[in-house]
Amino acid sequence: MKKSLCAAALGVAAQMLPVTAQAAPGLAGEVYSARTNRGEFEVEAISGVLAGGPDAGENAVKLEFAYSPSSRLRVATFVEIEREPGGPRKAEEAGVETMLALGQVAGIDVGFYGEYGIGLNGNSDVLEGKLLLEKRSGKFDARLNLIAEKPLTQGAPVEVSYAAAVEYAVAGDAFKVGAKAFGGLGTFRDFAPRAEHFIGPVAFTEIEGLGPEIDVEIGYLFAFGKARDDTKGQFRLVLETEF
Repeated sequence: MKKSLCAAALGVAAQMLPVTAQAAPGLAGEVYSARTNRGEFEVEAISGVLAGGPDAGENAVKLEFAYSPSSRLRVATFVEIEREPGGPRKAEEAGVETMLALGQVAGIDVGFYGEYGIGLNGNSDVLEGKLLLEKRSGKFDARLNLIAEKPLTQGAPVEVSYAAAVEYAVAGDAFKVGAKAFGGLGTFRDFAPRAEHFIGPVAFTEIEGLGPEIDVEIGYLFAFGKARDDTKGQFRLVLETEF
């Protein structure tokens, strides 16, 4: 009887603890550059929606406002809004970001990204760090972000993931093609388990004549690994303007 009561109490306590929303990798996700331009102000909207499977219709939007006071520092603030299938749209997280460009190592640009996310609507706060690696060569641009995320709840492990991208400029900045990938790597205790991965093609173009130039990214990422249990893939749309 005592064991049953203890188990029930633990179950209730677990339900009351704040949790971190676990959106699919890449849903409103970004692959950050290890470079920045002094004096640049950016406004960006990243959106994604899952297609097919039990989670079809789940979507997220991230709005980000960033400024680079120097050629090495970029600071930003953001808010992320998500919607579960059949549920209301809710703000899940808001926070601040800092990116520091560290320079080149063996021809590869290296940067560090730090984020403090404030959990909204019952989600926990989160600390996140990213190692940013980028290689540019002519028309090619390849990026890899290695990510460590720690929900600020007692006993929550550090979660490890990645985001990667490659772009090729077909017609300068006017039109680019490439691919992006997002996925989980588990934790330091359980590294590289069967996890969720999304990989697929993307295309980039520009819209002019409407005032500030708008960069547009559109793509579809196919689901792999554990993600196949819930969806077939995700559509992406990114709008960005710079001043």
